[in-house]
Amino acid sequence: MKKEIAFFDFDGTITTKDTLLEFIKYSKGTFAMYWGFLLNSPFLVAYKLKIITNQRAKEKVLKYFFGGMNIIEFNNYCEKFSTNIIPSLLRPKAIEAIQKFKASDTSVVIVSASPENWIKPWADGLGLQLLATQLVINEQKITGDIVGLNCYGPEKVCRIKNHYDLNDYNTIYAYGDSGGDTDMLNISSQPHFKPFRD
Repeated sequence: MKKEIAFFDFDGTITTKDTLLEFIKYSKGTFAMYWGFLLNSPFLVAYKLKIITNQRAKEKVLKYFFGGMNIIEFNNYCEKFSTNIIPSLLRPKAIEAIQKFKASDTSVVIVSASPENWIKPWADGLGLQLLATQLVINEQKITGDIVGLNCYGPEKVCRIKNHYDLNDYNTIYAYGDSGGDTDMLNISSQPHFKPFRD
């Protein structure tokens, strides 16, 4: 029996913008977002210069904006963001491709470096599987740390292989838009880079 699976990056591939930035803006306000990034600019510059990793830079940002926030409050923001904001960020061609895959019984998996908290409600609504970055929770509060590794670059492939036996599939599709997706694209038989841009 022919089996197919399609792996989609989320930010920039399915969406038009980075949802981490949009979520910070939604939950904290535009001024607070820009001020926070200004204060954290040394870490962001260090990441761009490859002095620190993507994960360390992301954890610094997460700790600044959400460290100490109760997980229930955080997830409430995530649910509202997923319902009220994500639909306005979606690329129509990406959603059309996802719907075609679902209609043909192809498994569709979102593989994202963004925290799963605001992607999961949206993915669940469409019946999509999700592999994404997970956040450390301590005493019901966000710490800003990431569980294990950020779901980015080679880690995307590790997550995929931990959850799926790729030998079971005749065709493996992958969709991405950045260097963080290169490893995922390389394990597919049908790679697509920035396919949904108008």
